[in-house]
Amino acid sequence: MAFVDTHVGCPKCDSSDAFAVNDNGWGHCFSCGSNIPPEGSVKSGSTEGVKPSSGRVVSLPTKTPPSTPYNASQGVFYSNITDRKINSTVCEFYGVGKRGEDMVFPYNDNQAAKVRIGSQKKFKTEGDWGASVQLFGQDKFPAGGNTVVVVEGEYDALSAYQMLGVRKVSVVSVRNGAGTALKDCKANYEYLDTFKHVVFNFDSDPAGLQAQADCAELFSHKASCVVPVNGLKDASDFLQANRTADYLNAVKHAERWTPDGIVAGSNLYEEVMKPVQKSDVDYPFTGLNKLTYGIRKEELVTVTAGSGLGKSQFLREIIWHILQNTESNIGMMFLEESTRKTGLSLMSLAADKPLHLPDCVSTQQEKDDAFNQTLGTDRLYLFDHFGSSDVDNIVNRVRYLAKVTRCDYVFVDHISIIVSAQSNGDERKAIDEIMTKLRMLVQETGIALVCVSHLKRPDSKGHEEGAATSLAQLRGSGSIAQLSDMVIGLERNGQADDTTERNTTYVRVLKNRFSGTTGKACSLLYSLETGRMTEIDEEAL
Repeated sequence: MAFVDTHVGCPKCDSSDAFAVNDNGWGHCFSCGSNIPPEGSVKSGSTEGVKPSSGRVVSLPTKTPPSTPYNASQGVFYSNITDRKINSTVCEFYGVGKRGEDMVFPYNDNQAAKVRIGSQKKFKTEGDWGASVQLFGQDKFPAGGNTVVVVEGEYDALSAYQMLGVRKVSVVSVRNGAGTALKDCKANYEYLDTFKHVVFNFDSDPAGLQAQADCAELFSHKASCVVPVNGLKDASDFLQANRTADYLNAVKHAERWTPDGIVAGSNLYEEVMKPVQKSDVDYPFTGLNKLTYGIRKEELVTVTAGSGLGKSQFLREIIWHILQNTESNIGMMFLEESTRKTGLSLMSLAADKPLHLPDCVSTQQEKDDAFNQTLGTDRLYLFDHFGSSDVDNIVNRVRYLAKVTRCDYVFVDHISIIVSAQSNGDERKAIDEIMTKLRMLVQETGIALVCVSHLKRPDSKGHEEGAATSLAQLRGSGSIAQLSDMVIGLERNGQADDTTERNTTYVRVLKNRFSGTTGKACSLLYSLETGRMTEIDEEAL
């Protein structure tokens, strides 16, 4: 029977003392199970089944001793960081100190470190620095606490921890500033998520605030963000300015993170207490104003009717009214006519004469006066659209009218021409695209945008014969009705024998997001002599 003579390191595995050498020279590893015979008894290869030779002394292969593991704290001297007012107690707690002229910031239980080289703002990394590296200070605070404050840099972590009170609040830092903050928080999500509250306090510059919001979104309801304080960019600034009390207050009153678009009702007091604005300008027709309360900026209004029923004239009446009753600039994109025709038609309203018709008798003075009251005001901007009716071009021109020429009101007549310029032939998709972009543009610029859209032909009599309008008849897509704040339908029997009936337009509100009131609004009579639409006093009839 062989007896164990000694325990040494196994030559075949990493065990330091599991290899037992018997008094007969044989060796057995209790870790990996290897059997090694006395030196010279067998050839290299399997030793299974070989009987030991008595009286021989085993000579075991020597194992290279492992290299000394990296230790970030080795040679580090802990002291105050005078220029940042950080005391030695905090430095020693985090393991931060000087090694020669370099400042060492340990990570992962001293297995890795970020090293600031001398007085330079240059850093190098040492040790086992990989994807598994934790947040700075994470190894100092156990998971599952009440509150963890996440900052943007190591000095900020030291400063925040000192001001918040040693060991009362966990304070950690992302590894490489705002640029990698989201990545670092995702990598260490499980650790951070164990805390009841996660407070983010990044630098108050644009990059820091954006990174702070991005990281806070990871933790939803348990995340809060420190509100920036003027003149103090980060926790280090607070400490250096002797503003500890202010920092404690800022962390205590950190704002609960909410996703974009979610607003606490308690924050709306000033908004809801503002007087309700009826409109920015009225429509030129009393009956229409009773239902709609006028025209408001940041609204998308769609005017619809059958072909040739006076949609363009209806828009011109509104434009002339705005021109007379406001000081606003107005954009006109009448895609079915030339700028000359658009200009003359608008001048006709000022002159009360159809100047755009060849048989109209007028003096030069009348034309000059009409021009000075309309085109000559420097408040009207027209779009010469020849060969330029694709969606993006129209949208960009509307944006230009809003932002560069400062138009508060823009009129587009009509959407169907824009749609027909699309090459894919999918009318529904094209209408969805143009309406979505126009809707977003209204919200972006704050303008009032009035568009014209055509109707689908009804199954019975056509709209040219007086058929009623409805949202369901809007051509091509439900997005027109869905994205418009207001939809106004025009109805007229253009084929009636009676002249008055043939020239009477009925205005119907089909959708009204502002007040919800819909239905017939008023009747307008078109005069062949003046070229004007005037409201009929139906109560007087």
